[in-house]
Amino acid sequence: MQNTQLPDFVTFLLQPDVYAPKVSAVKLVQTHISYVFVTDDFVYKFKKPVDFGFLDFTSLAKRHHFCKQELVLNRRLCPSIYLDLVALARTDNTFSLSNSSQAVTEQVVEYGIKMKRMPEEQMMANIIKSGSLKSEMIDAICDVLVPFYRQADGGPTIQEFGRPQAVGVNIFENFSQTEAFIGSPSLSSDQFDRIKNFSTAFLQQDELFAARISAGRIRDCHGDLYSANICLADQVYIFDCIEFNERFRFCDVASDIAFLAMDLDYHGFSSLSDRFVARFIDKSGDAELGLMLNFYKCYRAYVRGKINLFTANAPEVDNKTKLQCQEMAGKYFQLAERYASQ
Repeated sequence: MQNTQLPDFVTFLLQPDVYAPKVSAVKLVQTHISYVFVTDDFVYKFKKPVDFGFLDFTSLAKRHHFCKQELVLNRRLCPSIYLDLVALARTDNTFSLSNSSQAVTEQVVEYGIKMKRMPEEQMMANIIKSGSLKSEMIDAICDVLVPFYRQADGGPTIQEFGRPQAVGVNIFENFSQTEAFIGSPSLSSDQFDRIKNFSTAFLQQDELFAARISAGRIRDCHGDLYSANICLADQVYIFDCIEFNERFRFCDVASDIAFLAMDLDYHGFSSLSDRFVARFIDKSGDAELGLMLNFYKCYRAYVRGKINLFTANAPEVDNKTKLQCQEMAGKYFQLAERYASQ
């Protein structure tokens, strides 16, 4: 995307001299919901004014609210990384960037998050690519997560999200959003039916879900727990939790654990996936987690397949990206089908 197509505040933030102190370079990374500005020591993240139904950032007030939520929620696991809320204000014909706690007399046009930059080479996704993921790293992740879930909120409102009817909302949303892709190179009709039938049947087991609720296993979780959101540096940093929709974050702990376990399976680290689950069960005392594991692994693999299908079919992506995402989607759906067949 050319800078001329970017909003004017994004073009402004691409200039190294607008930061205090001045930085040597600025790299822009875009996701479907964010503009992320990577500087020498810090990262600045601004939300796009988009509405995907399950996510609505269309007003400045909403973006402000969810920026504050992002800070509060991610400080549970990364208090030293999530530094401050920042405000971008219009000053005459330009902008000014400041911490939101500072007095801002100009008109604020955007709010964002300021984060400490983490080392790229120690991001878990890059460690996986280099083939250097080790068992002690998996153990360290597990040892951070056990106390996190123990301390996470699990009140009556959150417990309701553990009922099969509530879980089914997320499950069946995925199926409805991918029906148009049935018969594509990534998703066959047989795969779709097998996965949907497995999920539908599992959701009929009311007693399993009731037992998870009674055991206190429904918590205010992370919601997006996989390698892209983990850094294995001087300590374990687990970042970028779901802040924009509670129904994706209020879930069974097994759903979070299954996401990372599935991710490890996908990348060919099934033995480390098994180690992660076994250690978590041992350290947490959650002996029944295994009963839910394939169901939630299937769900998480299907979500990743869906997202890659969406990306592959976005009009702005180039053909190389399209083909890569189609291939990845196919692998995720194959993995989901495998879980559904076990």
